[in-house]
Amino acid sequence: MNRDKMLFIVFLALFILLNIYLLSSEKLSADWSGLGVIVAAGITLALYSFLYKDNLLFKFSEHLYVGVAAAYTITQVWYLVLLADVVTPLLNLDNNAERGSDWVVIFPTILGIFILTQLASSRFSWLSRIPFAFIVGLGSGLAIPRIISANLLAQIQPTLSPIDLSIEGLNFLIILIGVISVLIYFFYSVEHTGPVGVASRIGIWFLMISFGASFGYTIMARLSLLIGRVGFLMEDWLKLELPLF
Repeated sequence: MNRDKMLFIVFLALFILLNIYLLSSEKLSADWSGLGVIVAAGITLALYSFLYKDNLLFKFSEHLYVGVAAAYTITQVWYLVLLADVVTPLLNLDNNAERGSDWVVIFPTILGIFILTQLASSRFSWLSRIPFAFIVGLGSGLAIPRIISANLLAQIQPTLSPIDLSIEGLNFLIILIGVISVLIYFFYSVEHTGPVGVASRIGIWFLMISFGASFGYTIMARLSLLIGRVGFLMEDWLKLELPLF
């Protein structure tokens, strides 16, 4: 018996004994709610086992999570989208003849069926290009104005604000210097020497600060998920009172 198998047996034994203690001491209720907490805690610990190394327990939990998430998504799509927005309106076309809006659902339904031809043979799979092109074109048409409004125009507005002797004016000045220096950095038609080179190097500093802040924000978001799962293990499963100290 190798070390990995021994660790798995020890982990499983400790997990079982700990749950027996929690159930016997009535910290966990002996019903479906308590069983759900135990299963969730076991899967969470199994996913954390990847910190040791990749193992079968982690792979099982990963596949279980993906399968459950896919099944839940399919049921939500069926009841909230297909059944409510496609099947029911199509079945009631004759009863709601005066409502012309119900006929509009026929065109997106046909496009959705065309997407499924991607799973068929190459003889029919070319039909899937039509809805994909429609989705990309419509998505771009809806997203581009919003991105311009949320990012480009929102970035231009502070550079046009008046600069005065205040903290707010200092912020506007820093934003103005950052925007101009970053634009100069990406302006390759002029050799980056002299004043242009200085502005380009300042633009690099602004870019690095921006990338670092974005990376830090991403790390904090991931840590918040970690804290949430650790809080679940300690409060909902082990029934510990936080903070411990």
